[in-house]
Amino acid sequence: MSYCPKDCPYLTNMTTHTKNTTNGESSEITLYTNHGCPWAHRAHITLRTLNIPYQEVIIPLDRPRDPWYLEINPRGLVPSIKITTADGKLKDEIITESAIVSTFLAEMFPDSDFWPRSEEDPLMRARINFFVDTWFTKVNTFMYPILKAEGEEKETLGSQLLAAVKKEIEPLLENTGPFFGGSEHITLAEAMTASFVIRYRALTDGGLMPASLLKGLDALPNYSKWSTAVCGEDSVTYVFDGPEISKRTAERLAKMKAEAK
Repeated sequence: MSYCPKDCPYLTNMTTHTKNTTNGESSEITLYTNHGCPWAHRAHITLRTLNIPYQEVIIPLDRPRDPWYLEINPRGLVPSIKITTADGKLKDEIITESAIVSTFLAEMFPDSDFWPRSEEDPLMRARINFFVDTWFTKVNTFMYPILKAEGEEKETLGSQLLAAVKKEIEPLLENTGPFFGGSEHITLAEAMTASFVIRYRALTDGGLMPASLLKGLDALPNYSKWSTAVCGEDSVTYVFDGPEISKRTAERLAKMKAEAK
């Protein structure tokens, strides 16, 4: 199996980040990603928070995937990681899908503040899982319809998202400290949701989501405290370019509308 040939132009985009070890032994990790993708963003947040060393290869998402990448991930999606451990237990193993990648990394590089082991705090693990599930089944389902909508429909959907956050998320953030569950440090709950939290702000600034939505979210005391902390985290912002993401999103939406005519 090939992992980006030596003459692949995207090797020039590979970056070595901060170093860490597992049980005193280093691991080699390659992240196949795209900085504009909110799902790939989850892996970046996890890697940075846990101080895990990695190299990255940028995968263009605006054209068909190269054959070499389809060998790595036949679905053609990002993120994917390739991992080799110094002890030889893992050799060029491929992990795909953002939630699976992030949870795998959290298990491989344990940090009780980020994701406690099951024997340490099974209740916190359950609460993190419930929070993430609630975010994506009750709240984030409104995001893309809002982006595609116009005028009054956009405002209506924005109001529905706001109502969902108020009902479903605000009570779960009652004990933020400032992060989930009273933690002073970012947790897996944030790693799974922060890429969308920060996009709500960026896409509102770019005029793609209603200003009334962000105003309403900022009026929720628990959510406002939490989201402000999330959006100020280096692990969330270090690969995030809000204006560029807004620009590209607007271009994709315009193209979709033109093709639909």
